[in-house]
Amino acid sequence: MTVLVTGASGLLGGTVAALLRDRGERVRVLQRRPSRLVGVEEVQGSVTDADAVARAVEGTDAVVHLAAKVSMTGPEAEFEAVNVEGTRALLAAAAGRPTVFVSSPSVAHAGTALAGAGADPADPARARGAYARTKAAAELLALAAGAVAVRPHLVWGPGDEQLVARIVGRARSGRLVVVGSGAALVDTTYVSNAADALVAALDAVRERPDVVGGRAYVVTNGEPRPLAELVERICRAAGVPGPRRHVPRRVALAAGAGVERVWPLLADRVPGDGEPPLTRFLAEQLSTAHWFDQAETRAALRWTPAVGLEEGFARLAAAYRSGG
Repeated sequence: MTVLVTGASGLLGGTVAALLRDRGERVRVLQRRPSRLVGVEEVQGSVTDADAVARAVEGTDAVVHLAAKVSMTGPEAEFEAVNVEGTRALLAAAAGRPTVFVSSPSVAHAGTALAGAGADPADPARARGAYARTKAAAELLALAAGAVAVRPHLVWGPGDEQLVARIVGRARSGRLVVVGSGAALVDTTYVSNAADALVAALDAVRERPDVVGGRAYVVTNGEPRPLAELVERICRAAGVPGPRRHVPRRVALAAGAGVERVWPLLADRVPGDGEPPLTRFLAEQLSTAHWFDQAETRAALRWTPAVGLEEGFARLAAAYRSGG
């Protein structure tokens, strides 16, 4: 089987492509910059480019679609072009092929705590922020086309430039704080577990499309922990001091709203990755519970996570000790 993996230059996309390659599949990848993966066929381009999408899909048997614009801010039109229209173009080119659409729990999140939740329906009207709204719209397109949507929650591990690198960077600069009490339970997903789940979803939609096709599943480790504990463990693994200050939730929400108003004027002048230090969505995420019932996911995908939190943190610490 030849499998197309989009977004393979990212941590999760690259891990999925390597996993498929190592189990004997022929793998083709599509992304805007080189993936640096060995033993795969590479197509460089964007999902917004119809010619690149056609080249990437031609001759493939299945698709795992991870490519997306992921950011806390930015023009809504850019999110729409990549996340919605790019997905629409890919689904059209890949029609009839088993497809896994990689989504996010944020597509069904309206700002309140999620405790033992399932994969509630994606809702672009209620999702918070341009990323979540456009991913929700894209998920609805994918489900209508018979794809299976998988929503990994807070993927992390060695090499993670999103969650881990930002926490560690703020800790090193003394800017890391806990919003609220830090007691809210949050579940996460170690990167190899997320990749295993996506490959399991691909097998499921190939073999049992009547069971999983057109359905969405949230994927996590199934080990919710207080958010402050998770942040402290990441800092400890990286050898940096953990947070020592707490900011009240209402203060963080107000600050996030203020940052959102001025950030378009400041983004090009502030050193860093272009992401704002805080938004209302981020303040909500850092102060409310987010954990999910995994029973349906594990039964439908016939998957269980192989790497627990303790082993994951040990692997992260080893990566930092080795300079990774």
